[in-house]
Amino acid sequence: MSGLTGIVPILLTPFDSNFDVDFGSLRIEVDATLKTGVSGIGIAIGSEIFKLTPKERREVLRAVVDQVDGRVPVVMNTSAPGTAPAVQLAAEAAEAGASRLMIWPPDFFATGPDSVIEHLSAVAEAAQLPIILQDVPQSPISPALALKIAEEVPLVDTIKVETNPTVAQVSAMVKAVGDKLTVLGGAGGGTLIEEHRRGARGTMPFASQAGVFMAVWRALEAGDEGEAAAILEECILPVSRLGFQGADMFYHVHKTLLCQANVFRSPRVRPPTAKIDDVSQAELEQLLQRLSTQRVSQI
Repeated sequence: MSGLTGIVPILLTPFDSNFDVDFGSLRIEVDATLKTGVSGIGIAIGSEIFKLTPKERREVLRAVVDQVDGRVPVVMNTSAPGTAPAVQLAAEAAEAGASRLMIWPPDFFATGPDSVIEHLSAVAEAAQLPIILQDVPQSPISPALALKIAEEVPLVDTIKVETNPTVAQVSAMVKAVGDKLTVLGGAGGGTLIEEHRRGARGTMPFASQAGVFMAVWRALEAGDEGEAAAILEECILPVSRLGFQGADMFYHVHKTLLCQANVFRSPRVRPPTAKIDDVSQAELEQLLQRLSTQRVSQI
């Protein structure tokens, strides 16, 4: 099995007062994330890539690749509803220095498993990079289809499971794909312990919590589920509970964590975004106070 394993955080994108990308803060985020010992770094939906212009996507990826400087793989999400734009995004990502791609199948229309394989084959041929499949609610991948993809598109070597219930889906996926694919958990990492028991070989959380996820992962790999559970319940679940209350609250929560850590200068989320109401803002402030007293650093 040659897929990506361990903790591979997804970077958040910092914006300045004009909502332009704050590349200085982005580079600080990359360094802070790498210092925690992660196995890779990703740019994906958690990075608000769907709000970036094509030029900005390339610039952000190039800046991250430059800052990482070969220390770990850099994963770029190049998902698109059509094969032609997906191929273009993949080729551009390869040219900009990405180590891997992450892709979910076309989701505008359900066109069947054969078309998914054709789509991924075209992307793989264009980029010649290893691919992480993304099994997401808007475009789910059955375990049987995942196995077929792995057999027919050799560059696909990993799958990130995010369809609910994720724990059951991880279990089914691991049993189906065997050693053909490395299975990662997703959806914020809140069920990492349960997924690890069932064969998941890592997860892809927000970079704002890279440090605590590394602490959980090290405990799990050492066989200390008690320590892993204590850290997860103290440091990760409270953040997930607030971040996933609704809309895109998670962006605001995780960017605020990075501000608290002196990584970002601003928690701005690029429009469109849902405004935080007064009650949620108070809850966020209480969360920050609680996290400031914890024994494990977020990042």
